[in-house]
Amino acid sequence: MKSTIAIAAVLVAGGVGYMMWPAASQTPTAAAPLVEVIVPETLSQNAQFGQLVYEAKCAVCHGVNAAGQDGVAPPLVHIIYEPSHHGDESFLRAATMGVQAHHWPFGNMPPVEGVTPDDVSLIVAYVRALQRANGIN
Repeated sequence: MKSTIAIAAVLVAGGVGYMMWPAASQTPTAAAPLVEVIVPETLSQNAQFGQLVYEAKCAVCHGVNAAGQDGVAPPLVHIIYEPSHHGDESFLRAATMGVQAHHWPFGNMPPVEGVTPDDVSLIVAYVRALQRANGIN
């Protein structure tokens, strides 16, 4: 009986969390990627470290190789996130402070717990490498 109540509480709490993007600690149901991403053959050292941080902090929502996830979060390998429209600082602000939904119907993005400005710098190096490999400059 106690386990049934605990499971019900988790399901209710989880449902509330999905009104916004899931936190990095939550694991949304695997969803289809929104874009196909060409992965570069090589990455700079910073982009390699950024990939590791991305996979730990961002992939749960934004998907493998920043391809987005249907019904969860947008792809970061998308023309909307080209450097001239969303500069590196906008990634820092989104990760550390969250961001109000403005391009996509996924809801507001909450701040990412435990991410530092240095982490975001590395993540951006990885995302920009993916973008360049996909013709987004």
